[in-house]
Amino acid sequence: MTFTPAWQLIAAVLIAAALAYLGARLAYGDLPRLPALAGVTLLLIALVDVVLAALLRPRVQRKPGAEPVDALAAARAVALAKASSMAGSIMAGVWGGLLGHVLPMRDAAQAARDDTTSAVIGLVSAAALVAAGLWLEHCLRNPDEPEEPDEDAG
Repeated sequence: MTFTPAWQLIAAVLIAAALAYLGARLAYGDLPRLPALAGVTLLLIALVDVVLAALLRPRVQRKPGAEPVDALAAARAVALAKASSMAGSIMAGVWGGLLGHVLPMRDAAQAARDDTTSAVIGLVSAAALVAAGLWLEHCLRNPDEPEEPDEDAG
């Protein structure tokens, strides 16, 4: 497996943001109020990723006294890492698209003011999930593998 390329995460953010912005423009008045802490779930998943990275990193790096990681467990952790970074990117786009719609309206409508808070919390939580997923992926890198060649070079 290769590291998750940045272009995939950026593309996911941009596509999700455009769709969320368009959806908010078309149907914002029909949507229910967003709970202020709606995005915090992403932060909890990010915390799981960080804890898992802290537990697995010494084992992957074969530190003295650390037992080796089972191949199946490592593969599952890599899948979680990749899913976390992609889900975080998509949700960052959704929260960003919503924020792009409600931010200009926050002075005119209480609902937009409340949803601005929700969107900012969601955006920060989604960014934390992306970072945690990428960190977990980095921590699971096999120390015996050569560095990946730079795609821009050559």
